[in-house]
Amino acid sequence: MNKWMSVIALAMLAGAANAAPWQVANQDSRVSFISIKKGDIAEVHHFKRLSGSLDDKGHFELNIPLSSVSTGVEIRDERMQSLLFDVTRFPQLTLNASLAPALIADLAVGDSRVVELDGQIGLHGKALNKRFSLVLAKLSEHKVQVSSWQPVIVNAKEFDLVAGVDKLRDIAGLPSISLAVPVSFVLTLTQ
Repeated sequence: MNKWMSVIALAMLAGAANAAPWQVANQDSRVSFISIKKGDIAEVHHFKRLSGSLDDKGHFELNIPLSSVSTGVEIRDERMQSLLFDVTRFPQLTLNASLAPALIADLAVGDSRVVELDGQIGLHGKALNKRFSLVLAKLSEHKVQVSSWQPVIVNAKEFDLVAGVDKLRDIAGLPSISLAVPVSFVLTLTQ
């Protein structure tokens, strides 16, 4: 009888471990975007901090503090924080999506699959639904990588960021800064 109780207890623990939430590992994750100025000068930027989780019901949430923007130029970081993102009023970008738990559970270690899903981006007081094409890869039993299969295009008009882009363009003395920005990501989640 004790033997069976031990087996049942181990099975319950294993089930609880598999149902544990997944956490985004900041040090192994990156959200990058490309700005294009003067028509054909492209620069890659990223955010230094992000956090997020995927719960056992498949709800995914990603939070990006906009003050962590990193362009490689300190004054440009400060200008993007204040003039574009207005981090005092809108400190973070959020992404919410639902992912069927079986998509990860059914993957064998070392396997990957391309998945299309809908998510909602919250930025600058606006919420917008976007379609994401991504690759799920199971690196180990307790580590999954989610990366963009193709970039997501975010347009400044969609989030009322045009005035901020115009301010950046004027202060830098540029003839143009593109309003359409390709965003890509690699997120590592651990359980």
